[in-house]
Amino acid sequence: MGDADETRDGVGLTNLDQPLLAGGDITKRDLVDYLDAVRERILPGLADRPLSVVRLLRGQDPFMQKNLPKYTPAWVRRTDVWAEASHRQVTYALCDDRRTLLWFANQRAVEYHPTLSTLARPEHPTHLVLDLDPPEGEVFGLVVGAAALVRQALADAGLAGAVKTSGSKGVHIFVPLAATTTAEEAAAATRALAAHAERLDPALATTAFIREDRGGRVFVDATRAHGATVVAAYSPRVRPGLPVSFPVAWDDLDAVSPADFTVRTVPGLLADGDPWAAAMPAPQRLPAELVAEGRTIPVARVQAMHEGKRRARARRAAG
Repeated sequence: MGDADETRDGVGLTNLDQPLLAGGDITKRDLVDYLDAVRERILPGLADRPLSVVRLLRGQDPFMQKNLPKYTPAWVRRTDVWAEASHRQVTYALCDDRRTLLWFANQRAVEYHPTLSTLARPEHPTHLVLDLDPPEGEVFGLVVGAAALVRQALADAGLAGAVKTSGSKGVHIFVPLAATTTAEEAAAATRALAAHAERLDPALATTAFIREDRGGRVFVDATRAHGATVVAAYSPRVRPGLPVSFPVAWDDLDAVSPADFTVRTVPGLLADGDPWAAAMPAPQRLPAELVAEGRTIPVARVQAMHEGKRRARARRAAG
């Protein structure tokens, strides 16, 4: 153990003065201190949800870890989930307390991606999420415009949501759902809302899943449903300066930049508050007509896969 090492809540913390990102001045201590400082805000969004993390090991590319490593302490809560895609059992962590969060921070886990449903009710997501992904370039203003379209689409359906920066270049819009909402209903309603937003201004927003079809527009991603994860509010992201996914009031969106929120600035912005909890509307029932409309809209990934195969066949035929 070197001079930089210490113990918090029974968790040994090591190599705290090592740089986290090559060429940057953010250290592992900055990450640990940040997560410890915001623990009372980030943990409610992680608790009782199978967790994937993005780790940043020295000299390696970042990687997403779902399965807990064999050396994980026995006191870390966990759950086994059958992964249909890979046909194997995955042991996910449940990050319910400070000690587990500190252990992850010491593992250089930078990003925290919980599922949209809890362990207790896996078929009932607690939120519907629309993820706005901008085209290339410094175009946060376009994202703000697209977020206004989604807000209007929600209002037209009698719904309300809260918005946060993604910690990258986009935003996430969360709509809390009534406890009886099924994963299938939430997925259908998400597709319908994305289509409504696109119709409000098709020159600004698109639901085109295939990147080359987006034409410089903001992608309204309706695929965060069923078993999907979304980066948690207050989670850092693996980007220069370690930006943070941070809640923003709707009316303030056009006055901020995603780079305003980093592991160094956020603790000072929070004081004693939790703006994400404060911004979140009460859980809402999805209108039956919205769900019914969404059921008529193909699932984007499946549609894109078929379209990709069709285009490949066309190219081969033309060649």
